[in-house]
Amino acid sequence: MARAVSRRALGAALVSAALALGVVAGAARPAAADEARRIAELSATMDERNSERERIAAVTALARLGSKPTLKPLVAALADRSPQVRAIAATGLGKLGHRAALPALRNAAASDADPLVRKRAAEAVAQVSEVNGITPATTLAAAPAGKAGFGTNPRAVAPRPEIYMVVKSASDDSPGVHDKRARQSHADLLRATLSTEVAQSAAMTSVAADAQKFGLDLRNVDVSCVSLETRHSGGYVEIEAQLRLAISDDRGKMLSFLSGGAKVQVPRRTFDPRYLPQLRKEALENAVRGLFGKLVDHLRRSRAS
Repeated sequence: MARAVSRRALGAALVSAALALGVVAGAARPAAADEARRIAELSATMDERNSERERIAAVTALARLGSKPTLKPLVAALADRSPQVRAIAATGLGKLGHRAALPALRNAAASDADPLVRKRAAEAVAQVSEVNGITPATTLAAAPAGKAGFGTNPRAVAPRPEIYMVVKSASDDSPGVHDKRARQSHADLLRATLSTEVAQSAAMTSVAADAQKFGLDLRNVDVSCVSLETRHSGGYVEIEAQLRLAISDDRGKMLSFLSGGAKVQVPRRTFDPRYLPQLRKEALENAVRGLFGKLVDHLRRSRAS
């Protein structure tokens, strides 16, 4: 399927469950040549002439690969004009654990204009320092001399969570002819993707014991797909997903709503309808990830007010 996707849309079309490091237990690593090709394609999609959604999908896929060749494009992504791209890149570098990323991460932690990016970069500095045995005193200063490399400790420092959030429900309420089985599959994917984002976010926890320990109030989130359309646009077939998040407190009182979406594009001349289910899934995953940063910022502001 990857060969059927345009270079401008490769970032969206190459995001798949098979590449989800830490999400799919025991997932096989792609062959070296295939991985090199994917990294080159995703890196090309990071060109800022492409849309923010495409760059978010590409940087997410790069971060999930978790291999040494992703270091250079992830470091480069710390200079992207999109704060969300920069934040994802910083998180990916933290999980990668290569100390060669420390100078760029320290710079982002100290001087990025966006507070979320600074936080993610600081967390990444702590992770990389931890797995490389760098003491806290040198974490935000110059790294000690020596050969750059990966750490050996698989566990990074766990920051204190700020938000207690649980995915209460997920549904596909989009108009159209999707059958019951497909809608349930979409709902399960929404729940799993959002739950994974929560689990991987240093700012959030879904564990009641953590919430009690840090005095955090529960926020329930119901995620629903309100639109899942396939249409022709120029020389492309577009699959676009639009989502709605409903946020409530521990008593079920509705507090607020958020919405957002994402799309996947495939050249019309090479489009194969057999790939529609996978393309819909990718659009839904990308929509969740694209909306997640907005959700974190919204819950932070709500907590501060």
